[in-house]
Amino acid sequence: MRTIIVGGGKLGYKLAESLSQEDNDVVVIDIDSNTLERIHDNLDVLTIKANGTQLHTLEQLHISSCDLVVAVTGSDETNILVSIIAKKKGCKKVIARIRNPEYANQVEFIRSTMEIDYIVNPELATAKEIAKYLLKSQAVYMEDFAKGKIGMADFRVQNLTGIAGKKIRELGMTEPLLVVAISRNGEVIIPYGDTEILSTDTIHLMGQKESIKEFSKNYDSPISRRNVRKVLILGGGRSTYYLANKLLHNGVDIKIIEQDKERCKYLAENLKGGLVIHGDGTDINLLTSENISDMDALVSLTGFDEENLLISLLAKQCGVDKVVAKVSRSNYIPIIEQLGIDTAVNPILITASDILRFIQGGRVVSISLLLGGKAEVLEIIAHNESKIVGKKLSQLGLPKGIIIGSILHENKVIIPDGDSIIHAGDRVIVFCLQSEVASLEKYFYRAKGGLINELWNSYKGFGKSTSV
Repeated sequence: MRTIIVGGGKLGYKLAESLSQEDNDVVVIDIDSNTLERIHDNLDVLTIKANGTQLHTLEQLHISSCDLVVAVTGSDETNILVSIIAKKKGCKKVIARIRNPEYANQVEFIRSTMEIDYIVNPELATAKEIAKYLLKSQAVYMEDFAKGKIGMADFRVQNLTGIAGKKIRELGMTEPLLVVAISRNGEVIIPYGDTEILSTDTIHLMGQKESIKEFSKNYDSPISRRNVRKVLILGGGRSTYYLANKLLHNGVDIKIIEQDKERCKYLAENLKGGLVIHGDGTDINLLTSENISDMDALVSLTGFDEENLLISLLAKQCGVDKVVAKVSRSNYIPIIEQLGIDTAVNPILITASDILRFIQGGRVVSISLLLGGKAEVLEIIAHNESKIVGKKLSQLGLPKGIIIGSILHENKVIIPDGDSIIHAGDRVIVFCLQSEVASLEKYFYRAKGGLINELWNSYKGFGKSTSV
């Protein structure tokens, strides 16, 4: 597949990284030399210094024969314009990042009238993830697969009772449920029966959703089951706006602390409820005066990762039950685990997952990037030509980094073992380390195609770096 990414920021970089690993032709356009240099030095893609809205630039890249254009610059209007030009010039699919809340109520109109195939909003997606965590208190993270019948959830062991120190086989999970991975000190461990669970671990469970809920009911501590009714949000950006609306709609009392006076005014005028405070969220005296210790949850959504981590740590020391921090750098994940912060959201990974899910479409029904991008969870519909169909799993020689977590066969959830057989039409939920994604192809896809190439005709012949 031939892809042009306009905008080489954090999201553009992550998309280029993910797509280039699938042996696709990827071109990244940006006007910033330093941004392009970082991409050029680390990824096997073509980088071009140019304005992505310039028609002659896109024509020199043969936009008419391009499979996909993804516009993720810092400007919504630029992204819309790039998408329109690309579509009108014959590009098969276009994706645009549109983040402004003022466009939120007309996204469908923009998408349909301007022929944009898919629109992503990182701040809205981030707010939804945070709200899901706060309002569904049983897990750090919850994702639905197989039309809602199968779920994957992450649990902090420190928030569970009677788990730390046990081995996997001692958990006695007889229901359709499987521990597919353990996150420990920033690394991913594929466990087996004798793997001991540590108090600092995060365990990743997959299986029937009702079984996950039962696990939560049996092992969650009383604190983790407590309903969230009062939330303090630090930072008044777009994510805060979307999150506040969601929480207020669900009857949660919120306070927002924001340094910019004009932004405070905007939030106060546009939110139906809640308290907006003009102040510095890092000021311990202000936090104390606003009764931080009485809050059920604190969410730090400032524009600085370090600030979010420090505030979250402070909130934990003040006794706040649930603490959420926004981080844009995945290499901070080990720090988060060490600090004991409940969960961190990464807008880049959330949005990249959404885009990859749309791109891959077809037999890859769903995809999620986890653990800072170190692992993926894919929902794949098995077909007759798949190598994995019709054989016992024990006969396939699957790498250790690929775990068949669940199978939906004839509307029944199955936690597979070595004797399990996948049939054509089954929905298979696969946990896969990033290092083994390429290996996944030979089991689920035709030899001539890949996860994306199965759906798109690849276009070869691009070099490494140039300038227009």
